[in-house]
Amino acid sequence: MRIERLSAVTLFVTDMAQSCAFYRTLGFALKFGGEEAGFTSFYAGEGFLNLARAKTLNTGWGRAIFHVDDVDAVHATALAAGLTPDFAPRDAEWGERYFHIQDPDGHELSFATPLPGGPY
Repeated sequence: MRIERLSAVTLFVTDMAQSCAFYRTLGFALKFGGEEAGFTSFYAGEGFLNLARAKTLNTGWGRAIFHVDDVDAVHATALAAGLTPDFAPRDAEWGERYFHIQDPDGHELSFATPLPGGPY
């Protein structure tokens, strides 16, 4: 037996409308729910990014990493929308070009494009 793939990541959010706008700006397409829902699901390749409404949040979680076809374009889209990525896209020694951004509830997201010849 082995794990086949990650199906979904679920993030708890305090403002569903703000979070939906944030993820749509970054290119996520809505599957279910939306601004008024208690639970929302976006397509993320073969998996899903879920948002669940919470009154308060606990801190100290990790990072969700999304592979995209053009990390520089995602970064430019974020900047054009007035979002604030943590840093500009850069090449990493592990074979990806990536940047990080925080969602409205402080969840850290990494967007990455595998580099030619890298391990991905």
